[in-house]
Amino acid sequence: MSELVEVVHLTKRYLTNAALSDVSFQLPEGHIMGLLGPNGSGKTTLMKIIAGLLYPTAGSVFIDGVQPGIQTKARVSFLPDVNQLNRWMSVGEAGDFFHDFYADFEPERFKDLLKVMGLAPEQKISSLSKGMIEKARLSLVFARRARLYILDEPFGGLDPLARRQILDALVADFRSDASMLVSTQMVGEVERFFDDVVFLESGGIVLAGEAEDLRAQRNASVEEMYREVYGHVETRQV
Repeated sequence: MSELVEVVHLTKRYLTNAALSDVSFQLPEGHIMGLLGPNGSGKTTLMKIIAGLLYPTAGSVFIDGVQPGIQTKARVSFLPDVNQLNRWMSVGEAGDFFHDFYADFEPERFKDLLKVMGLAPEQKISSLSKGMIEKARLSLVFARRARLYILDEPFGGLDPLARRQILDALVADFRSDASMLVSTQMVGEVERFFDDVVFLESGGIVLAGEAEDLRAQRNASVEEMYREVYGHVETRQV
């Protein structure tokens, strides 16, 4: 099994503040990795560096052996934690925009995903609830035939039933030649999908490994490990 993503001694500083400090891990091809930690732990900064939106202060990231740049942006489909869809667009127009911008965008897959999400192309973004906007954004991200999907807190606007249905649908159709990096605080609900987990705190890794190995070694679920590692931090319940 080849490593799709390799993070090597990654550090990111803002003036005197270290957002990331000496972070290293590998994400194998075909795996889904949970990137876990409370707010301010460095998850979003790490994801943006892997996506090629931020530059590290030190260290390296490799995607298919290539450092983030124009070449890797064509292989990475990134869902940021903030909605960036223009409110005047319809859902279908957002799909047209992605189709024009990304060579790997598949319009027919987008239509199929909209059906799964219960959305119609003619619906205006401005008329959608927060949960429906999240569904539209997930449809756009997964309509690309990317090698790496990066999702930053993707399920916050969805009700529990919708989350389960969407997760099951996306994972069932997940390709073996792609990988997924997901940050979430809804650990208990999504941990069943994780092949690997990385726990971040104050910009550094405090626990990492294959999810099944960690469960066996520590005789605990990933959610229980989260509570043990962070103690005072509560996981979000559904």
